[in-house]
Amino acid sequence: MTQLDWQRASTDEDEEAGAYLEVAAGPDGRIYMRESNDPETVVVTTQAKWDAFLKGVKAGEFDDFAEEVAEDVAEE
Repeated sequence: MTQLDWQRASTDEDEEAGAYLEVAAGPDGRIYMRESNDPETVVVTTQAKWDAFLKGVKAGEFDDFAEEVAEDVAEE
């Protein structure tokens, strides 16, 4: 596999504290995903499926999977 330009969300916290999802667009038009703590395991999907996933995230379709943050913590 050619060298991919892996991207991950930036964070203010120590990046070594946990695993992060890393995403790269391949020269073949496919999307590659891996966890930072297991870079040898790579999941591959199509651009169309990735776009549908992002659309669902933006629409809140996966919000039930996220933890709710207490209001007093969120206001800090």
